[in-house]
Amino acid sequence: MTPAHTVERTPDRIEKSIEIAAPVSRVWRALTDYREFGEWFRVKLDAPFIVGEPATGQITHPGYEHVTFRAVVQAIDPQQYFAFTWHPYSVDPATDYSNETPTLVEFHLGKSPTGTLVKVTESGFIDIPDERRNEAFLRNSEGWTQQMKNIEEYVAKNP
Repeated sequence: MTPAHTVERTPDRIEKSIEIAAPVSRVWRALTDYREFGEWFRVKLDAPFIVGEPATGQITHPGYEHVTFRAVVQAIDPQQYFAFTWHPYSVDPATDYSNETPTLVEFHLGKSPTGTLVKVTESGFIDIPDERRNEAFLRNSEGWTQQMKNIEEYVAKNP
């Protein structure tokens, strides 16, 4: 009798949320104005977000300055929904990630008793190559935890 083998799969989605003590309109601006997004996300973007267009810029987070941010804006539904696709944890400049299926990052905003509820979901990790999947999931899960804190702090300092 052959022993059963269990294959652990990386979950396909990361979900994080935070309540920010500010109106939806203020949080929306921090999320979708490319200059404000760049401040809290730590990237110097080249141009405003436009649906269907790439968003690019230089990462400014210490230790990752060699990385170029690349995403394609998928949707902008004012004060409710913002989405883009990208290649998660694509930090090796010598690697071409363009043949990989990108993940989808979605931000949902809604009113909450204290201001605004921000939910971020990143899905599609199942399509990341096996050799990168676990690391990309772990790094981005940690990253979204930090980014939720970053946007909250940014909005608090810039009402």
